[in-house]
Amino acid sequence: MSRSPLRPATLVAGLAALSLGLSACGSGQVDTPTSPDTPQVRIVTSTDAWGAVAKAVGGNYAQVDPIIDSANQDPHGYEATPGDAATVGDAQLIVTNGGGYDAFMTGLVDASGNRAPVVDAVAVSGLEGAAEAAEAGGHDHAHGAHAGESPEEHAAHAGEGEEAGHEGHDHGAFNEHVWYSLPTVQKVAQQIADRLAEIDPSAAEYFRSNAQTVGGGVAQLTSKATEIGRAHPGARVAVTEPVPDHLLETAGVQNATPQEFSSAVEEGTDPPAAVVAQMLDLFRAQPPVDALIVNTQTESASTDQVRAAAEQAGVPVVEMSETMPDGVDDYVQWMNTNLDALNAALAR
Repeated sequence: MSRSPLRPATLVAGLAALSLGLSACGSGQVDTPTSPDTPQVRIVTSTDAWGAVAKAVGGNYAQVDPIIDSANQDPHGYEATPGDAATVGDAQLIVTNGGGYDAFMTGLVDASGNRAPVVDAVAVSGLEGAAEAAEAGGHDHAHGAHAGESPEEHAAHAGEGEEAGHEGHDHGAFNEHVWYSLPTVQKVAQQIADRLAEIDPSAAEYFRSNAQTVGGGVAQLTSKATEIGRAHPGARVAVTEPVPDHLLETAGVQNATPQEFSSAVEEGTDPPAAVVAQMLDLFRAQPPVDALIVNTQTESASTDQVRAAAEQAGVPVVEMSETMPDGVDDYVQWMNTNLDALNAALAR
């Protein structure tokens, strides 16, 4: 489908080599033998995406429990349970996305009274607008506000943080899907290693070595994304929801989607008819956009209509998700698969 000139053979070969290298290395951990008696730091993450990063860093010395670990769960509308409250209450380290994305975690942390350190990915990202988004997302945790309550009472209070997060959350101002921001993932991995080193100083070198391994894998992903952009200059795509925007920016691939469309889908509302028409025009134009990226976890009548228009126009459809696909537990390999799918679509 791509209408750019023929790609240099060196770029194609480079992408193939990067793909092989990434498949071989994954996120990786330092190989340190352990026994059943090896103490493990209890880490709780909001989603399995951050859980995969935490596990890659913590390795054999960490037990990682993501609250959301299924592709059938939508973090935007997730309702915390008493079991979630108990899990968060036992954590020694908590990893959240922040920015209002996983606002249920704010309520769980505040309600549990757990004073464990919190790594907030949005807050540490350094992205433009991140500081404001982190504050608006309600991540100034008031530890101890509900100390002494039962898990059931904790879960009841957890909704308070979720409501606050949604009220202060402006999707148009900041894209909170920062696990698709490769530089952010590197920073979060390092932050996790630093916090784990404070909790278990005896394994500090192990944690930091693992974080470096994660960083190496992410650096290869960055190189691969850049090569995709170079191989497909001027490529334009449409997205049903702004999940992959940070990755597209790294690749230098233009997102031609009307912002009002993707924002409405993200908020669970119907885009105005005029905006839907603008979106459909992207596939009727000559030439149309090079690909459509669909978030499989926020499908609706509007996104189905857009997907049908893309397929009718012969525009390749790429599926990307907010949480990790079932059966996948390695962050680097997950993103590598996403990049392979994007590259294949742009090459058609």
